[in-house]
Amino acid sequence: MEGKKVSESRMIIAQAMNPENANPSGNVHGGDIMKLIDTAGGIAAARHARAHVVTASIDRIDFHHPVYIGDVITLKASVNYVGRTSMEVGVRVEAENVITGQVRHTGSAFLTFVALDAQKKPIQLPPLILETDEDRHRNQEAAKRRQMRLAEKKTT
Repeated sequence: MEGKKVSESRMIIAQAMNPENANPSGNVHGGDIMKLIDTAGGIAAARHARAHVVTASIDRIDFHHPVYIGDVITLKASVNYVGRTSMEVGVRVEAENVITGQVRHTGSAFLTFVALDAQKKPIQLPPLILETDEDRHRNQEAAKRRQMRLAEKKTT
């Protein structure tokens, strides 16, 4: 099976945040951002697998700063690690105030996806080709998170 480069599956989504995305204080709901994180991550995973994918887990989501009505959020997703049938995708969320131009790193998440065949059974994934030092660093960190997830599974 031929490998795929990290750059071949990268995904960038931009979305304006409107009143229906927010609470009465003008802060965007974390759940709205979480849905976009899952969407961006799922597209990157499907691009890598060239198959339907499902979210197997969300390792963690960290919200660093609030997002407000009127902000444009940009979600950047890329595959960090590929196992036999599952892969980790990292998603970075940035919010831009389009009036001032200020961009804030507002969140990060790590998700695990599994690719499925037509019978909804996991399929083998193409290996990940690491192109840059950043790709290699992200892959090493993802491998550590994978080991922690597997160790945690054994204890539960």
